[in-house]
Formats: sequence, C-alpha cells, structure tokens
Amino acid sequence: MTRYQADQMMNEFKNFSFERPPVLESERLILREQTVEDAHAVFKLRTNEEVMKYVPRPRPANIEEVYALIDEIHEGFLKEKNLGWAITLKEAPDVLIGFIGFPKFDFDNFRAEVGYMVAPGFWGKGIAGEALAVMNDFGFGELGLHSIYATIDPENIASAKVLIKQGYVKEAHFKEDFFYEGKFLDTVIYSLLKSK
Repeated sequence: MTRYQADQMMNEFKNFSFERPPVLESERLILREQTVEDAHAVFKLRTNEEVMKYVPRPRPANIEEVYALIDEIHEGFLKEKNLGWAITLKEAPDVLIGFIGFPKFDFDNFRAEVGYMVAPGFWGKGIAGEALAVMNDFGFGELGLHSIYATIDPENIASAKVLIKQGYVKEAHFKEDFFYEGKFLDTVIYSLLKSK
C-alpha cells in the first residue's frame, strides 16, 4: 500500500460522513440515536445494580445527570470521538432496552472499542449478541475498521460468552490496571479482526 492510499483510507475512516448516527436494523432490533426521551430508561438502566455490577463507572444521581450524559454522547459524535445507539425492539422502537456503541476510536490503527448494556428483562434472549453483530458489520463495512475490541471485567462471564459467540478472542488480561473506588481492578480485552 502506498502512502497516498494509506492517507486516503485514513481520511475515509475519520470522516463519518453522516449527520447523525444512522438507524441500523437486525432481525429483531432497531438501533437508533439515543435522545432525551430515553432519559428515564437510561437512568433506570444505569442505576440498576445488576446491570452496573461489572461496569466501573459512577451511577447517575438524578435525571439531570442522564440528560448531561446524553448530551455528552451527542457532542462526542459531533466531534467524531464516539458513536452510540439505543437498542430497541422493532415492535417498540420508542422504548430503549439497552445501549451499544463505540465509546473510543483509535484512528491511527483503524481500531475502536465497543461497549454495550442490556436491561435485565432482556438477558438470555440473544439481544446483546444480535446488536453486537450489527456493530461488527457497521464498524468493518461502513467505518473501515480493522479491529474492534471490548474491555470487560474478568468476572463478567455472560459478557465474555456474548463476545466469544460473535467471534471475539481473548487478547489480554491486565492485572490490577484500573483504579476505581479505592480498589485496583483487573480488565480483560476481547477483540475481533476484520475478516479478509
């Protein structure tokens, strides 16, 4: 590959070339932009102890913090720093049942992190895996990614199973590399390469 070709690839990758996150669909799901109308569902999701058990991030204290989070995600998209979608069912596209997105991009290496969460009432139904499959297709096909990775708690067996089922492989286990609420926590990286 010439330097010119590499520069062209980089320019195409860095330019999302859409005004807002596009609506994505699978057999059962619609992934759409998260809006302020989702705030109460997001608050319920992000304050649920089961959902947040393996997510080392502060819980929102009130609905205003959720509005700020939704604004932050939108601003990050406008600055081409992240992309995020509300996970909804086709029969109820206005009801957020989860969230999935690319919270971090590594443009220089054509790589992005994927993260997701689903409401407990929808666990064990293949929702997270179906949404992740959509992300994989979009990330490799539309964004030009070469690899996608997820960072999870090593005790989050359910999330590891979702990733492995979608073809992700365990890439690393970092010992006590993350400091949160007075404790050093381990993290595990799973990744997926674009198929040739």
